[in-house]
Amino acid sequence: MKRLFLLVAAMALFAAACSSSDGGDTTTTMVEATTTTEGVAETTTTTTADDGFPITISTAAGEVTIESRPERIVSMSATSTEVLYAIGAGDQVVAVDSFSNYPEEAPITDLSAFTPNVEAIADYDPDLVFLSFDPGELVAGLEALGIPTILHGTAFSIEDAYIQWEQTGAATGHIAEAAAVVAETQLTIDALYDDTPDSADGLSYYYELDDTYFTATSSSFIGQLLAGTGLVNIADAAPDPDGFGYPQLSAEYIIDTNPDLILLADTICCGQNAETVAARPGWETIAAVTDGGVVELDDDIASRWSPRIVDLLVAVTEAVQTVLGANA
Repeated sequence: MKRLFLLVAAMALFAAACSSSDGGDTTTTMVEATTTTEGVAETTTTTTADDGFPITISTAAGEVTIESRPERIVSMSATSTEVLYAIGAGDQVVAVDSFSNYPEEAPITDLSAFTPNVEAIADYDPDLVFLSFDPGELVAGLEALGIPTILHGTAFSIEDAYIQWEQTGAATGHIAEAAAVVAETQLTIDALYDDTPDSADGLSYYYELDDTYFTATSSSFIGQLLAGTGLVNIADAAPDPDGFGYPQLSAEYIIDTNPDLILLADTICCGQNAETVAARPGWETIAAVTDGGVVELDDDIASRWSPRIVDLLVAVTEAVQTVLGANA
């Protein structure tokens, strides 16, 4: 249960157009989206000089002005860390939090993303900080020290994630690189959807967040990512008392719905795998267990909205092929 609380806390914490000005050297780049954090639309408006700065980025957490290209970035978000390196801003990163374990070259520290400390972050003399949530007065404390801070909370859709990547590119001087990452991710995801056989439509899946059977519905980020495969989420028909898209199921419910796929996003945190699932009372008869449809995912990839969502989708589509082959 503690692990699920941390996961939900982390997730709740969870196309560029250019035009020239009147004959001058200044350009304006605008990235707009309907992405929301706590119901507030995020819009990024960037006004740049020759080198791309200063810029002002407006998110649900407020406006952030970055005067010059940041050279000492601290990332307190594992997702932001992955995005920074994916868009080529890794050499500007001087410190990342203790959960930012990818890529290997990221300068991991003992900074805690769940109990962040203004003074500890400031010790790295950052000129830009990325956060996934604000536990209270962290953003205000950093701003009081003159440290620009970008708060990128949970992406509730793939489009939300793309906008955050583009915002990260604009904030770090990597607009073109971020746009390229978004385009490549879109193309790869669409190709994976297209390559998924029509016979996969209607196959059901259970997405396991922890070994107490918390899961994600189709309204969640992961659920929306998987929807393009044609798979049916068994959690969609289950009660969701909190309405956040992360209900807790019962073992009986899962057994009765007999999913064709069981997607384990708790292999690291909870030590779950195909063998432990098969050993659960009554689970040995579930179709996913008998047909090789238990998929052992990487917890980190499964809980972040970085470009590695492609890796998660690949793992699921490969499992679909396995299940279809078993039923051929």
